[in-house]
Amino acid sequence: MSALALRRYGPFATSSLQSLLQYRSTFVVSAVTATTAVGVQVFLWRAVYAGRSGAAPGGYDLAQLTTYVLLAQVMGLLQANRVDEAVSEEVRRGDIAVSLLRPVSYPLTRFAAALPISATNTALVAVPVVLLYAPFVPLTTPTWPDALMFAVATVFSLVIGFGVNLLVGLAAFVTTNIWGIRVVKDGIVAFLGGQVVPLALMPAPLAAVAHALPFQGMIDGPLRLLLGDYDGYGEAAGILVGQAVWAAVTTALAALAWRSAVRRVEVLGG
Repeated sequence: MSALALRRYGPFATSSLQSLLQYRSTFVVSAVTATTAVGVQVFLWRAVYAGRSGAAPGGYDLAQLTTYVLLAQVMGLLQANRVDEAVSEEVRRGDIAVSLLRPVSYPLTRFAAALPISATNTALVAVPVVLLYAPFVPLTTPTWPDALMFAVATVFSLVIGFGVNLLVGLAAFVTTNIWGIRVVKDGIVAFLGGQVVPLALMPAPLAAVAHALPFQGMIDGPLRLLLGDYDGYGEAAGILVGQAVWAAVTTALAALAWRSAVRRVEVLGG
């Protein structure tokens, strides 16, 4: 990022972080929710694997599956950037008119504001949850190449997640209250992204649908790379390329939706 971009968008990130830290109880609630979700998932799958030897359907042994389940919740926290909520609130209050007057890109300001939220969720919620469970559940140690590819895939997943959330937030220009849309979106992302059940354990037709959508690039794709669940580096590269394509597509769709929303505001506001 250039120095000019930092000067323009850095204050939005700083303001977002300061606002976030004023509500520390939010992290407590998020930590309790994530801890409970991980506990239910881990002990459920341990019961399923009880008495089994070796890999179960999907090719995951117990250590791989518990690693997947634990980190799927972490990836879910990374995606909880509140972009959809922030945009809809600005539209509802009318503050979006002020944002239109600023000499900066509104989608980029929202992206800058979202990064501290994802980073703080990781540092204050995700890492403690992982450290809490690590001594008590079997986990898989990734290789360095897999960890590096996972890091790259995580960046792509953040971009995809931002694009999806921004699109949902922009729906507020059409229907002011997007609570129902957000709930449906969260459910679809969690299920088809692999947060609820790994895509490898889904029936083949459902897994094929999930792999054709961008949501798998938000959770399942990065975790497959981390666990080495790919057939050679060619398939691993294919996962990264697929993520890059969906990142570009969701970003382009969000940009088009924003332009359409701006024209709608100009028409309604004269």
